Amino acid sequence: MNPIYERDGTVTIRPARPGDTEAVRAIRNHAIEHSTALWTETPQSPVEGAAWLAAHLARGSAFVADVGGEVAGFAVYGPWRELDGYRHTVEDSVYVREDRHGLGIGSALLGALLTAARAAGHHVVIAGIEAENTASVRLHRRFGFEHAGTVREVGTKFGRWLDLTLMRLPLA
Repeated sequence: MNPIYERDGTVTIRPARPGDTEAVRAIRNHAIEHSTALWTETPQSPVEGAAWLAAHLARGSAFVADVGGEVAGFAVYGPWRELDGYRHTVEDSVYVREDRHGLGIGSALLGALLTAARAAGHHVVIAGIEAENTASVRLHRRFGFEHAGTVREVGTKFGRWLDLTLMRLPLA
């Protein structure tokens, strides 16, 4: 994959490895603790983080943005729903470390993820985004995702109801 450049050096998008587990878990836990991107208030334990990433590594669906040997972000895709009728549809997740927002890392990660999902033969990618997360909606729209609907008040976090915006991208 082609590297991109940002103010602190070269950003390389590469497949994730088991050694990335703690860095990925730290980014996930930051999102859990400080945002509505992940609809849970319970941080991931080291064991949970390892199991979560291992499932993505097994299917080849995890990538990281590496800046000077440090993980600056990650992207994964996984099953959208567990029933076999949904087997050709996956859901994406893209997270960038708080101090690396706005540098093009999310775009590079999503591009790599979509390339991998196409190569794996998936048909559609779904993005489930908290409706007020305009940066994520913009990112997905730039890649051709279309708005598929918004489901009102289906989640809660930080004492308020959250709306879920669904976006979809056909890969074929």
